[in-house]
This record gives sequence, structure tokens and C-alpha cells, in this order.
Amino acid sequence: MIEVRDLSKWFRGAGGARVTAVDAVRFTVRPGEVFGLLGPNGAGKTTTLRMLCTVLAPSAGTATVAGHDVVTHPGDVRRSVGFLSANTGVYERMTAWEMVEYYGRLHQVPADELRARMTALFAELQMTDFRDVRGGQLSTGMRQKVSIARALVNDPPVLIFDEPTAGLDVLVQRAVLENVKRLRGLGKTIIFSTHIMREVEKLCDRVAVMAKGKVVVCGTLDELRALYQQNDLEELFFALVS
Repeated sequence: MIEVRDLSKWFRGAGGARVTAVDAVRFTVRPGEVFGLLGPNGAGKTTTLRMLCTVLAPSAGTATVAGHDVVTHPGDVRRSVGFLSANTGVYERMTAWEMVEYYGRLHQVPADELRARMTALFAELQMTDFRDVRGGQLSTGMRQKVSIARALVNDPPVLIFDEPTAGLDVLVQRAVLENVKRLRGLGKTIIFSTHIMREVEKLCDRVAVMAKGKVVVCGTLDELRALYQQNDLEELFFALVS
């Protein structure tokens, strides 16, 4: 479902020097799995995900999402991906319903199909009680639910979650993780970027660990534990990225 081959991104720093944020990253995400992208802040996770979402153009390498090349067919990629982060903003003057509807219309979901899909989403995410509340009056948890609904409204086959629980309280974190589990059950292909090990253990089928712009290792948790003779995932993570 997702193929990443030698994907790189560099920027120009002070004095024109090249600064490499992502360095020849390679991994594959299989249909219907939750793939964890682990790494400390500054490891290159978000830059990698932004390239997969076509927000950033790669400096080198290739990537395909749902069979579409991120460079040559960015529009098809965007229609195939739902994106969620902890910092996804909401429009303060629009209601929860209006915001989700707006994104559905941007994705050109037919009007009758859009209304039915939104009704189902608002029920599944327990958003019906605040569907007519404006964004400026929504709690943090409500805002995150709006962001989830917005990412799902066009029913994309691929979902990308970039540290979606960062800064959220425990109850909202739990709700986000439960929804990720539900989406996996629906057969969605999910990239889940985080540095919280308990989230990885609960959700991820396979993981890639990033450090300093590179993928250090990739595999299932059991494979990594056996390879490095370390059962404590947190200790294993620190050893790989330090």
C-alpha cells in the first residue's frame, strides 16, 4: 500500500550549507496494518510523513501511496490519505458539522453520500451532541474528534497519524487510540508516528525506528526484541536512537 525507496529531504541552512532532514529512508507498509514510525524529536518522522502527504516535495528518492507516486500524481495521493496530528487546527467560527462537511466537499464527495457518511461518523465518534458547536467553543478532545472525522470523511484507504496524542489528557489519548484500533478493524492502512512506547505496543504490527534522518531498523516488536536481546521496548528504543 505504501512503498518508500531512498526517500530524502534536505534544506539550505545558514550560509547555503545543505542540512539533511531525511536520508535515504526505505520501508514498506502493507495493506491493513498499523505501521509504527518511531523516533525522538528531530529524527525526521514528520518530514517523512509530510512528503508522503505531498506537503513537501522529496529532494531525492521515490514513494508511492495506494499506487500513486507522490511527485507525479500528488492529487491522487491526497485523495487516498487522511492525515491527523496533535496540532491539526479547527476553524473557530465554523461548527463541528460545517468543518467536516467543508472537507468532504473539498474531496468532492457527492452530497447525498456525504450527509450519510457524516451522520455515521458523528455517531461513531460520539460527536452528535456538539455537532452545532463552533470551533472556538470546543474542548481539546472535541477538536481532536473533529480532526479525526475530517480525516475520514472521504473514506481514504490510508491514514497517517503524526503523534496524534501529544499534549492530550489521558481520556482523550485513550479515545484516539481506541479509534485507531477501530480503523484497523475496518481494514485501513495506518502509519502511526510516535515516541510513546506503550502506544506502540498496543497498536503496531511492525515498526521502523528513525534517528538522525535514517531508518535504523524495521520489523515486528518480537523480531526487534529477539534481534537485540532486549525485552524492554523502551530500553531497546533508547539503545537504538542514542
